[in-house]
Amino acid sequence: MRKEVILAGFGGQGVMSIGKNLAEAGVEEDLEVSWVPSYGPEMRGGTANCSVILSDEPIGAPLVEQPTEIIVMNRPSLAKFEGDVRPGGTIFVNSSIIKDKVQRDDVTAVYVPCDEIAVELGNPKVSNMVMLGAYVAASKVLKVETIEAMIHEMFTGRKAALVPLNMEALKRGMALV
Repeated sequence: MRKEVILAGFGGQGVMSIGKNLAEAGVEEDLEVSWVPSYGPEMRGGTANCSVILSDEPIGAPLVEQPTEIIVMNRPSLAKFEGDVRPGGTIFVNSSIIKDKVQRDDVTAVYVPCDEIAVELGNPKVSNMVMLGAYVAASKVLKVETIEAMIHEMFTGRKAALVPLNMEALKRGMALV
């Protein structure tokens, strides 16, 4: 098993957080893992992205040139990465923001209304957790329990009050797939 994922969106949409969660959960499940964030002008509202590799065999290089999946949270990210996905791969689209449909017929498209669900839950910042839930449910690469444990580890101390909201966002995303 080897999953190569590119996650992309505007800075502040939580794509780095999704990637880090996937990587940490992969380590927890004894997988070989690579997480490579891309920083730069995205900190000022441009497109941010990172790549994650999850594998049951050693990873020779952390480069992802033809991902098995992409997770795109904004339209520029879909335009930039849609053509890179391997035939037979999957594209996860934040359909709250991206009204365009995936143009390729050799990949599977999963449309997730992340922002709409996050607003329904009362906090637009959990849209990334909605997408994480959809990805985990569709890919089945990681155990839900492991992701839930990562959420508990992320939010401690004063932030522990955010755990139920993030868990609900994760579950709502999973229910869509």
